Amino acid sequence: MRPFIKNIGIFIGAMVLLALIANVVRTSKEEVRTVSLSELATSIQQKSVKKIEVMNSDLAITATDGKKMVSRKEVGESLPTVLRTYGVTPEQLQSVELAVVGETGWRYWVGVLVPVFGPIILIVALFYFMARQVQGANSRAMGFGQSVAKEVAADQKVKVTFADVAGMKESKEELQEVVEFLKTAEKFTGMGAKIPKGVLLMGPPGTGKTLLARAVAGEAGVPFLHMSGSEFVEMFVGVGASRVRDLFARAKKLAPAIVFIDEIDAVGRRRGSGMGGSHDEREQTLNQILVEMDGFEANSGIIVIAATNRADVLDPALLRPGRFDRRVTVTYPDINEREAILGIHAKNKPLDPEISLRNIGERTPGFTGADLANLMNEAAILAVRRVKKTIGLIEILESIDKVLLGPERRSHVFSQDEKKMTAYHEGGHALVSHLLKHTDPIRKVSIISRGHAGGYTLKMPIEDKHYHTRAEFVDDLAMALGGWAAEKLIFGDDMVSTGPSSDLRTATRIARDAVTQYGMSDALGPRTFGTREELMYVGQGMPERDYSEKTSELIDAEVSRLVKAAGDQATRLLGKHRATLDKIANELLVKETLEEKEFVELVGIEKGAETI
Repeated sequence: MRPFIKNIGIFIGAMVLLALIANVVRTSKEEVRTVSLSELATSIQQKSVKKIEVMNSDLAITATDGKKMVSRKEVGESLPTVLRTYGVTPEQLQSVELAVVGETGWRYWVGVLVPVFGPIILIVALFYFMARQVQGANSRAMGFGQSVAKEVAADQKVKVTFADVAGMKESKEELQEVVEFLKTAEKFTGMGAKIPKGVLLMGPPGTGKTLLARAVAGEAGVPFLHMSGSEFVEMFVGVGASRVRDLFARAKKLAPAIVFIDEIDAVGRRRGSGMGGSHDEREQTLNQILVEMDGFEANSGIIVIAATNRADVLDPALLRPGRFDRRVTVTYPDINEREAILGIHAKNKPLDPEISLRNIGERTPGFTGADLANLMNEAAILAVRRVKKTIGLIEILESIDKVLLGPERRSHVFSQDEKKMTAYHEGGHALVSHLLKHTDPIRKVSIISRGHAGGYTLKMPIEDKHYHTRAEFVDDLAMALGGWAAEKLIFGDDMVSTGPSSDLRTATRIARDAVTQYGMSDALGPRTFGTREELMYVGQGMPERDYSEKTSELIDAEVSRLVKAAGDQATRLLGKHRATLDKIANELLVKETLEEKEFVELVGIEKGAETI
């Protein structure tokens, strides 16, 4: 549609230009006065005409006083004959200089040729432009099947190397061997080893899978073709498979080369789900990838690296040896890796000398590399907003809260009663957690609204934990119900608000997982209940029951028992330390936020003083 409008605009512009040229020609001819033949005859009789130039039927008249005039006569008639009919005698005409001239010059030819050939030229030009647009559309239509992969040249100026990737030691070692295969293949072939055909990077979002692939491209020094899995699939059937063929054809010409497919689960999901039939475009694309990676023809010198955070939904044929020979799991960074990642993102940022990246790493368990990068960036923005020359600890801590819970909502004004209820609610969470032995230390308590939360209690472990004990589940249950117990204790059963609704969901989930997934129930024994089946269409897990209705009743009863016991324990602890709870709530009403050190000094009780 847009090229057609462009052609119409060109045509209209040409017509306007043609009209302007004709107007110039006409205007140049109308610069002198036009007289009739009778006026010309009268002027000749009065001997006021000096010269007449005859150009076909046009007459250019020069008066004795030098003035210019024009007139026209009939075609085919001589001027003396015409003037004789107006009473001009030959004697009177002898005093006038007569000249017959031919019309010449560019104006003449423009006046003659433009009206004849101008429209023809414009029509031909219009058809020419339209034909070019149609040809371009045809070429683009034929180019649908071409690969849209972008190439990173081997001699790229700005390279990302393994030195720019903090942590992930094991992952980098696996990929370093791939780089050595590409650089010195004879070292491995001499031992009879074959180059891996594919490497699958698996891990949660933001853990650095794409960054690792970029580092491989920088280290290998070979051409690097990259595209997303979603770029294979188009609305036309067969386009995805065609693009796969074109991608590998390009890679063969550049071999040795690396092909990187990001988010491969967009086209690599398990086949046979019944969605789309056997001619589903995604399945056709996947079939072509399988053939290209390990089919009848070998792809020597090409390594395919793919990244996904949903390896569980990929087709088994894609994961077998010979296609993706190696699977590299990229997990959440531990405390040492977080410290190294923070160091990389803090290179160009003026940090306060008192800031310890180690302490920040301790405050950020579960953060991915992307979260840590966002954390340092938010801290820098906050320092600029406050017109500071360095990034202080307060900016770092506030940025942690922002990444975890969202920005502050200070415009969300609570009434005094709601503010008091929030203070006791968060104080109940914090105090119960502090009194129990198997909960993580409290890092911050606040009644400032963030995201959907009216307030929050932030607890984080001192070191990374990979296993959770039954005692930890029981204590976490009591801590989750600390806010509910505080509201019930202070304001009475009738005044318990909707604030603990998310806490109740959390407690129920913890109790159900402990019973059904981890076998931590004495009544039901050490077994799991229910299996998770993957829904291929929506990409979510749905539990499938493998137990009877009677067992279901026992599970519900056990979950209710655990939740009730935790609530009773939280209520008992808060009732025993009611004075401390009041101190915490009153301090929150004044300061709104308590950091770890302030909270511990205010409570004045050793961590883990009470046990369940």
